[in-house]
Amino acid sequence: MLIKKARSYGFCFGVKRAVEIAENSKNAVTLGPLIHNPLEIERLAKNYNVKYVNSIDEIDEGIKRVIVRTHGIPKEDLEKLHLKNVEVIDATCPFVKKPQEIVKSMSKEGYDIVIFGDEKHPEIKGVKSYATHNRVFVVLNKDELKKFKLKDKIALIAQTTRKIDDYLDIANYLIKNYKEVRVFNTICNATFENQDAVRELSKEADIMIIVGGKNSSNTKQLYNIAKENCESYLIESEDEVKPEWFLKKEVCGISAGASTPEWLVEKIIKKIKDAI
Repeated sequence: MLIKKARSYGFCFGVKRAVEIAENSKNAVTLGPLIHNPLEIERLAKNYNVKYVNSIDEIDEGIKRVIVRTHGIPKEDLEKLHLKNVEVIDATCPFVKKPQEIVKSMSKEGYDIVIFGDEKHPEIKGVKSYATHNRVFVVLNKDELKKFKLKDKIALIAQTTRKIDDYLDIANYLIKNYKEVRVFNTICNATFENQDAVRELSKEADIMIIVGGKNSSNTKQLYNIAKENCESYLIESEDEVKPEWFLKKEVCGISAGASTPEWLVEKIIKKIKDAI
């Protein structure tokens, strides 16, 4: 069986930057997991003593450095952090800061804010908090928009890891139904490239293995694209690989989410080779 990697996969710029910041900030904590990959979080804790806390209340006097996660945090939490006697190290991805700034400026100008994304995702919680008013609407599809009474001035942004086709669907609906719609392309380039690469490879492969955290939005998007074209599995570690998946398969495609380190991809490829 041929094992073939997608032409673009794995660590994006923002994640690579955040991991490097953590490695250079030993004996620190992150507010929430730095990235959505449990094995990489374990590595940082073991090798660099960079652990995470779930809330500001857990930051006691023994903690001197706090790293802001790559997804960003709500504005009010950042303000609370700066009031504590700690060094605040901001590892928020620059591509996440962009929608934060757009929401802040567009809400000041009186626009309703529509965000295409998952309201429970930490990135969206942070982005939403930068609005200067409460007219912020988070949706996953155009049908959800129909239950809201929006003004005729709308600013539209997307979670950085969503599918572009779904975003265009929402944009088209708003443009057809409202007078002024400002659409900002906030989907990260790495997301585009990884999704295109998975789409391309999954049409050639008999089976796709997508590696990454199961709580990672961009990894789930890769999995959803892959399974449209062939048998596909989303796994976090080599322990999940099952030899029977590869029976009578000729081409196995490999891709990985933006929070997935190369060392983990290689471990999984080795496990697949041992299985066949």
